[in-house]
Amino acid sequence: MTDSLEELRLRLAEFAAVRDWDQFHSPKNLAMALIAEAAELVEHFQWLSENDSSNLSPEKHQAVSHELADVLIYLIRIADKLDINLITAAQAKIQINETRYPVERVKGDARRAEEYSPYETSFQNAIDSNN
Repeated sequence: MTDSLEELRLRLAEFAAVRDWDQFHSPKNLAMALIAEAAELVEHFQWLSENDSSNLSPEKHQAVSHELADVLIYLIRIADKLDINLITAAQAKIQINETRYPVERVKGDARRAEEYSPYETSFQNAIDSNN
């Protein structure tokens, strides 16, 4: 068994093709299936405490593993249908996020980028430059 994303993409494409499921695998349908699987993943964590969510029973851990696999499978299928290289896209998105969320501005603070005021950034930069 391999953990190559490309080999997994090819295996999933073959799995769908031999079952004649490509006719159902439009990006729209795959995205809808992805959301359904993500909701099933969330169900496993509903009502758990923060601590409990990090310490799953072996049975719950296995169930979460299956849901994560379903999410990954649909994500790979959507990317395949749209000819998107997920590794390249993820690397590009990380670069964007490094610009939107510079460490000196957001460390320890989980707000969205647009929730930081320009004044706050200027003030924090002034403090940092004086230290």
